[in-house]
Formats: sequence, structure tokens, C-alpha cells
Amino acid sequence: MQQSDFEPISRTSVPSLDAILGKAFPVLDDGFVRLVDYMGSDESIVQAARVSYGKGTKKVNEDRGLVRYLMRHRHSTPFEMCEIKFHVRVPMDTWRQWIRHRTANVNEYSTRYSVAIDSAQTTNPSEWRVQSVGNKQGSDGFLDLEKGKLLSKKETDLQTLANQIYQERLDLGVAREQARKDLPLATYTEAYWKVDLHNLFHFLALRMDDHAQLEIRNFATVIGDEIVSKWVPYAWEAFLDYRVQSLSLTQYDKKIISAYNKSGKQGAIQLAKEFGLLDEAGTTNKKSREREELEAKLMNLGFDIPWA
Repeated sequence: MQQSDFEPISRTSVPSLDAILGKAFPVLDDGFVRLVDYMGSDESIVQAARVSYGKGTKKVNEDRGLVRYLMRHRHSTPFEMCEIKFHVRVPMDTWRQWIRHRTANVNEYSTRYSVAIDSAQTTNPSEWRVQSVGNKQGSDGFLDLEKGKLLSKKETDLQTLANQIYQERLDLGVAREQARKDLPLATYTEAYWKVDLHNLFHFLALRMDDHAQLEIRNFATVIGDEIVSKWVPYAWEAFLDYRVQSLSLTQYDKKIISAYNKSGKQGAIQLAKEFGLLDEAGTTNKKSREREELEAKLMNLGFDIPWA
């Protein structure tokens, strides 16, 4: 091909996203998410999927349909053609969860080279959560207000003391890399975080979920609702429809639901016993996380629990 055969190329621009470039969306008491830069749009996803057709279809409804098809059938490569970069301020304990997503490019504020950010996340008296009995990594409900007031007061005292000791070490000439070692995990850090859309959706699917820790869920929700929804509205719609608000059925789930439909409650109970989800008597005295997950799916679909 000759140079003259190629179509002119212009940088993809999304006006609704350009309007919020650099805007800080507040999260928690002193955190934020800022959009720094982006590449691509819904059109870029379509173009990547139809690379042999150049720019691809110009019919809006066909573009939307293709994006939904790609999401529905988990064709992830076209979504990797879009990238986005954020500037975030986040508590260190929340950042530990965030950084486990190793499919992004990261540059974090360094307390070895710079003085630590003079801010730590605080907890309102009404926001102290109780450890869940059934989920070792989750919470369930809140402490009463009087206990919360006591904990919030002690939290403030602890953070104030830790910051005073840190500053005292710096004033005495202690190296920053050592002076920082007793800073609490509530201390805020900042980072630039660049990720493609496919991996961002994976991050959001996990961190927007009701089972995710509340603090990181707040960040994920802001990223999704305030930024991604404006950037790639077709892809965002498909993501909500086919990932966030969908149900995944295991082989056991499908067989038990099928038996329920064909043979009624007894057919479902019999299979659940065979699969080890119920005890030999067909009761729920046997603890089973898989059975509990199936029960939640059945209720979501409008079914009665056959062994209830």
C-alpha cells in the first residue's frame, strides 16, 4: 500500500471525559480519584474488532451491538485497545488490596525519598464495623455508637502520636526510610495508576462487589460511575449487564435447578445430597458455603429454597 492509501488519523476524543480531566472526585475523608489521561473510546473497541474493515461500521446501533457481543462472549482483546491513567490518593491498607491487581502500570509516592503525606484516614463513630461470623474476611453490621466514639477518640490519639514520633525522628536527622517504619496503615499514599479497559473491568468487577471491603469499594464505585461510564458508555452498559448484574451457575447449580424444574423439591434435594451440599437426612445441619451461594442464586432468580 502507498502512503496515500491510508485514511487520515485523528486522536480519539470523548468530550464528556475531557470535561473532567484533572477533576478530583473525593473518596473517604481525604482520598480522591483524578483522571489524568486516556486513550481510545467505544469506537476504538469496535475498530479493533473489525480491523479488516478499517474504521468499521458507522451505524451507532451496530457498534453498540458489537460491543455487547464482545463482552457477552468474553472477547477481551478489543477492550485492551483502550487505556486510562488515574491519580489516586488512598490509605495504605486499601492500597495493599489495590496493588494486588498486577495488570497495571504504577508509580507510587515514595516515603523513602519524600516526607510522608500528613494525612491519615479517620473513622466516624458510627462506622466501626463488626467482624462477620460466617465470613472471615468480611464485616457484618456496626458497633453501637458509644463504643464507636471511644474507638474514634483512641484512633485520633494513636494517629497524632505516630505522626509526632515520625516528625521527631525527621527533626533529629533520622533517614526518611527508617523514620517512616511506625506510620499507621491509615496513612494516605498517592500513585499514578494506568490500566487498559479489559483489566480495569476485572478490577471493578471484584472491587465494586458487595463482598469487597467498603473502603476500596468506594474508590471502585467512583471510578466506574463517575469516569468509566462517561468514557465508554457502550462498554460500561455491557459490563453492568453481563458481568456485574449477571449470575454465574456452576455445574451443580445447573443440575439442581434443572431437577427442581423437572422433579420438584424432592428431585433438587436428592441431587443436593448426592453433591454433598446437604447431609444424608436432607437438612442444612451440614455447613456448606457452596449451598449458601446456590441459595442466594435461587432467591435472586425468584425460586423458593427447595430444602428450606
